[in-house]
Amino acid sequence: MSQIHEDIVDYSKVKDIILKHTLLNAIKHGGKASVKAVVSKVIGEIPSLRSRIREILKQVNEVVNYVNSLTLEEQKRIIEEKWPELLTEERKVEEKVLPPLPNAEKYKVIVTRFAPNPDFVLHLGNARAAILSYEYARMYKGKFILRFEDTDPKTKKPMIEAYNLIKEDLKWLGLKWDEEYIQSQRMELYYNLVKELIKRKGVYVCLCTQEEFKKYRDSGRPCPHRGQSIEENLELWDKMVRGDFNEGEAVLRVKTDMQHPDPSVRDWVAFRIIDTDKYPHPLTGSKYVAWPTYNFAAAVDDHLMGVTHILRAKEHYQNTVKQIYLYKHMGWSYPETIHFGRLKIEGFILSKSKIRELLEKGLGEYEGYDDPRFGTLRALRRRGFLPETIRKVILSVGVKSADAKIHMDNIASINRKIVDPIAHRIMFVYKPVKLRIKGLTVTKVKIPFHPTNTKLGSREIVLSRHNNAVEVYVSEEDIVKYKDKPIIRLMELANIRIVRKIDDTWECIALSTSLDEARKAKAPIIQWTPTSGIVKVVVKKPEGTKLHLIEGIAEPALLNTKFIDRVVQFVRFGFVRIDSIKNGKVVAYFTHE
Repeated sequence: MSQIHEDIVDYSKVKDIILKHTLLNAIKHGGKASVKAVVSKVIGEIPSLRSRIREILKQVNEVVNYVNSLTLEEQKRIIEEKWPELLTEERKVEEKVLPPLPNAEKYKVIVTRFAPNPDFVLHLGNARAAILSYEYARMYKGKFILRFEDTDPKTKKPMIEAYNLIKEDLKWLGLKWDEEYIQSQRMELYYNLVKELIKRKGVYVCLCTQEEFKKYRDSGRPCPHRGQSIEENLELWDKMVRGDFNEGEAVLRVKTDMQHPDPSVRDWVAFRIIDTDKYPHPLTGSKYVAWPTYNFAAAVDDHLMGVTHILRAKEHYQNTVKQIYLYKHMGWSYPETIHFGRLKIEGFILSKSKIRELLEKGLGEYEGYDDPRFGTLRALRRRGFLPETIRKVILSVGVKSADAKIHMDNIASINRKIVDPIAHRIMFVYKPVKLRIKGLTVTKVKIPFHPTNTKLGSREIVLSRHNNAVEVYVSEEDIVKYKDKPIIRLMELANIRIVRKIDDTWECIALSTSLDEARKAKAPIIQWTPTSGIVKVVVKKPEGTKLHLIEGIAEPALLNTKFIDRVVQFVRFGFVRIDSIKNGKVVAYFTHE
């Protein structure tokens, strides 16, 4: 976009420039523009406006308020009429394409994997590796593997229900896997491979205590057991598998470089003893006592399953270094590895340990894995975030090695763009007060469910009357805010003026039903509900660790069971997902504005 020269600024066009950038910013963020972002763009195009910043800020505020009052469809229509080429440019910028995989040409078939520990349900952080691995497999028409890494029944004990819950989460995301494995079902395979490694002199059974080995490791010296014969190691290994050792009495170590600059790499532990009588595995019980560590089982399976590309967070970098030693002992080629940066997600409770603690000690305050305050996929789903949104969020971050931050506002912006064109509009009123409208002869009104999407149809609202006047409910906040206005527009119904309050009812007169008249008068537009057939609604709205309950009423159309588990827009309130409809009462979860 070319910059306007400071000396030849046509200030009569400044408002158009503000409008242009406001519309672009609103469309980019699902219908809501940011004053700060717009000011930055305007000043960037016309630097001389810095000297008039107060005046410009006032104009930007006015334009942003106006644009944010429009629907996303109306915003797009204006920009398509005035600057159609800009919208095309914006769409090109928004398209996210993953970079090619390294050395992909070396492999006949690209194979990726997602390997969760089934000790909890998936959250946004886990979803990154799953989505990226799946998308790459799909991009190259390759294979995507789901592998449950469940070989730690003590410190990261699997939850029996998590296996299926994780699969449900992946299916919700639209991810389909070609093969599925559970590591705890592959123990005999690992045991046999250890014997091969012993024969290759790549591993040894160490009987040192942790303290003893630490002294050897830190000084860069081998422990006495490192030089044991193949026969001695095979005998000790058989004892480990039989359960002749207690926890901590024996481990299997992979031979690495005892001079490696990172002490954790030096002869790392491949197997350890776990007392499964005390810590039974949910699938195998106490059948096994010698359990592989993450680095052993993951490394072995990546080779045996033909994984060509591993996508994982950069905190796994040293794991890659460790596993390469194992591959060298076996004469295997290590897969291509992409380490992406950390993903910080703000606006949710994301930590698995924190969520567990809250569920265990919350005394019933938290609703489960899908509590809307959590960052689990199940919680996002319950709130009304769509799987397409999660995929877009993850793909927008991609596989860059730098750390990235995603805020709730970013996720809401993407979700808003997706749901806005397809969500039914429903009138919802909280803190309702009664309006009695004199002079309105209308007995019923037909209102479309969406301003532009005619496929969503319409509904008919029958109006209640009292002494020849129409009665409706509106929000008390709207009355307080607009009661002195000469004209107020009741959405899709009539233009009114408030006259007085009698007891708990506000009396007003109908001026007309003309929308054009309301627009010319710049009348505020407010939602309403009829007084008969109203639906009681409770909206659960998360804010940090708090869950606010907002009670109100909605129009009768909301009782249609087709809205259950769907996102609708409560007019001038926000998008919500309808969770349940029972006995004329609706429970909804707030998604976002």
